[in-house]
Amino acid sequence: MASNGTSEQWRPRGKSKVAYKKWQRASIKRIEADVREQLAPKPRRLAHSISVACMCEHLACLYGVDPYLARVAGLLHDWDKVVPSDELIECARTLSIDCGVPLESMEPLLHGMVAARELPKRYPELPNEVWHAIDCHTSACRHMGDLDMVLFVADGIEPLRKASPGIQATRNMVGKAPLEDVFWNAFVGGIVYVLEGGRYLLPRTIDIYNALALERANRTRRAR
Repeated sequence: MASNGTSEQWRPRGKSKVAYKKWQRASIKRIEADVREQLAPKPRRLAHSISVACMCEHLACLYGVDPYLARVAGLLHDWDKVVPSDELIECARTLSIDCGVPLESMEPLLHGMVAARELPKRYPELPNEVWHAIDCHTSACRHMGDLDMVLFVADGIEPLRKASPGIQATRNMVGKAPLEDVFWNAFVGGIVYVLEGGRYLLPRTIDIYNALALERANRTRRAR
């Protein structure tokens, strides 16, 4: 959950200066206006979304990802956070979202999955890459692309989010470690957070963890 923040907030080093094309600037402006209207009932969530978008842009510039796609994914990732839980669950059911468990048990994860299936109709100009990143920004997936990892990390470390040892460790890696390692640290830290809080852990998260851990181990062996 985002906090109001203070002047003591963490800030990434350096500033991203992106020379967006005219149509990209217009698109970002329009989407941000839509997000401000959509999330107006939840000012903290709106502030978080704007902050995530800026962090996505920053990470994209550092790691060679398209900053336009990163920024719009950050803006839109929490679009459905204003939808009441019962409505969100019903939307997920209508959209045939199935993770093998009752939708009620995974309600906190549904907003990205629902938005990724509904928003393409509103923004047909955005590629599937954006919707995939939004779809997996809370749960991750076995095959994380660069944009997926950028959004996942940005959501966890944006400056308005209160620091914890795990979050700060991920922040400290930005720009120093490969994107895959930064994502892995954020992903594992998220699992630890869920477990320490006694919260529900989506069963497929275990499968995703094991698949990614095996892939990392194999990559390490090949590099020797």
